[in-house]
Amino acid sequence: MAAAWPSGPVSPEAVAAQLLGVLWLVAATTGPWGAAATSAAGGDETLKCEDLKVGQYICKDPQINDATQEPVNCTNYTAHVSCFPAPNITCKDFSGNETHFTGNEVGFHKPISCRNVNGYSYKVAVALSLFLGWLGADRFYLGYPALALKDYGFLKIIGILEAVTAKTLFIVIFNLKMFVKVLHCRILWNWEPN
Repeated sequence: MAAAWPSGPVSPEAVAAQLLGVLWLVAATTGPWGAAATSAAGGDETLKCEDLKVGQYICKDPQINDATQEPVNCTNYTAHVSCFPAPNITCKDFSGNETHFTGNEVGFHKPISCRNVNGYSYKVAVALSLFLGWLGADRFYLGYPALALKDYGFLKIIGILEAVTAKTLFIVIFNLKMFVKVLHCRILWNWEPN
């Protein structure tokens, strides 16, 4: 027997509660968590392990290279870490097999971002930059000879400009001293140079 429709006016709170209940039911069965609940309850669709939500898996920390301070297996600005689905989670692992996990098996490899450092030592690069950076030695070490030559060329241009400026400044100061001497002689002794 169907429930009777209320004959009188209904309070807005009751309507809001019923609407909220219906929306929750629809979201729980069709939303992103609904798919996980359906697969956990034995539904037809099984999630890939990469699609698990945060908290349904844990990933290991990557191995860090002491010399470069980046993950050991960094290629193309990406490294992969092993992730373990939580116990009693069923999902498709990286080979496509549907697996019921106990928490000790690798379910997928999660990509993380990293810098490509190509095996160069960070400490050596910093030391070269601090002590010989004005010659471009750090750029040569890191494999950027064009930038190193640019730095060295810039240094040469600055050196030439500095030398020209220094000579010009010397000439100006020398002429200014001569002008002051001549002026001094004219004022004190009424002397005119030849």
